[in-house]
Parts: sequence; structure tokens; C-alpha cells
Amino acid sequence: MKISRSTGYALVAVGYIALHYKEGAVLAARISKEYNIPLEYLLKILQQLVRANVLRSKRGPRGGFFLAHPAENITLLQIIEAVDGPLMSHLHLAEQTNSAPFSVKMEEVCEKATKEVRAIYEKAKLSKMLAE
Repeated sequence: MKISRSTGYALVAVGYIALHYKEGAVLAARISKEYNIPLEYLLKILQQLVRANVLRSKRGPRGGFFLAHPAENITLLQIIEAVDGPLMSHLHLAEQTNSAPFSVKMEEVCEKATKEVRAIYEKAKLSKMLAE
């Protein structure tokens, strides 16, 4: 499994927004500057997070981004899937090999591993990542 650069930026951005929520909406430019993330790229990622209801955005002079839900209710899986799509196994080994026994077993192992990874990310709450 590979986590994309976009997802890495999303995790960093959501973490930063959660840490600074008391200050109000957080500007994308602030995150971009703090972590050296290209602003236009970051804005696209943040919009994906808004569409996935992880973040909310507000336009205007006091605009920016903030969490759509309390950090206790946001999981790393939600953030990852908002950017990279559903975390699932896309292997069709059995189909490709006319159900050769080795490929069926391999596919089962890969599906089990994916389910376990999903469960780990789903249990990982943003609030726990922020705790010192």
C-alpha cells in the first residue's frame, strides 16, 4: 500500500487546522507557507476534504478552513479516502488465472490485509493524533 503525496498533505493540513481551530478559520496560504506545500495543489486537496465533509470552508475576509466535525469524530481513514478514494483491494487474480488455487489464496491474503489496514485507520481518531 502506498499513501500518495496528496494524502500526506491532506493529513498534515487537517492536523494543522485541528491544532489551530481556536483561532478561527485557517487560511490555506498559512498551511502552505508553514509546510512548504504548493498553494494551488493544497487548495485542490482542501476542496476534496470539503466535498468529503471532513472540512468546511468559508469565503470572505474571515474565511478559511475549519473542521466539519470535532476531531474525536474524524478518522484518518476519512481523510485518506477523501483524497485517494476507497481503500480496497483491486486485485482480480482468481479471475485472471481461471481460479488457480495459488491466486485464490493470494487474493484472500491481500483482501484480509486491506481490511486490517482499513480497521487501523478507522480506529485512528484525529484527536488522538493531536494529544501530547
